[in-house]
Amino acid sequence: MHWYEDDDLWVGFADVMFPPSRAEEAERLTATSPLLEIADGAKVLDLACGPAIHVVPLAKRGADVTGVDLSPAMLERAREACENAGVAVKLVQADMLEYVEPGAYDLIINMYTSFGYFTEPGDNLAVLRNAYASLAPGGRLLIDVLGKEVLAGWVGRPKAVDVDGGTVFMRDTILDDWTRLKTDWTLVRDGVAKRASILSFLYSAAELKALFESVGFTGVECFGDFDGSPYDNHARRLIVRGERAG
Repeated sequence: MHWYEDDDLWVGFADVMFPPSRAEEAERLTATSPLLEIADGAKVLDLACGPAIHVVPLAKRGADVTGVDLSPAMLERAREACENAGVAVKLVQADMLEYVEPGAYDLIINMYTSFGYFTEPGDNLAVLRNAYASLAPGGRLLIDVLGKEVLAGWVGRPKAVDVDGGTVFMRDTILDDWTRLKTDWTLVRDGVAKRASILSFLYSAAELKALFESVGFTGVECFGDFDGSPYDNHARRLIVRGERAG
């Protein structure tokens, strides 16, 4: 079993991955970010949607939203979040390696470094091909990751984060000549330690832009934050956006 197929990881570390601040940030970004502007009724796919962090505010803003995730536990949380918010969305359990809905979407988003999960580089490229096929002409794909250039500024420093009733200790390790990142988490709560490891590919801006273009995306741009700022030495994230030609 691959690490991302383990529902115990998503449930056990949900407080780390999806704290309340994430939902608050998503509400703010969907209201203010020029990268997330949508027309009323636009068809939006949140690929690897998790517990509907972005699904809910996008639906509130009038988008016709589909959320796709592999985890049954995360989809159940997404359903609860959508019900509580009073929004109607489509939620699908599927692997992003296989999910394709030809020409269906105006915007596809993939947030919080949910790209690069697969061991084989060709599989990660297949995710881009699936997204390209799932976009309507003129539709856009937006992928949000931690770029190599951003990560290099702080990687290797162990971190401790307080969560509800416990503490998570995090340690990052660069592998295979800066092509992959291993993140080890230890959650200590009530005297019990839970451990998990996440392994993903790393991309520089140039590398991810080249992958977009190899699939056929045009007008590919890189940004350093959701305010549309450039990807430079002040960047907080690596956000890459490309368009399917009409």
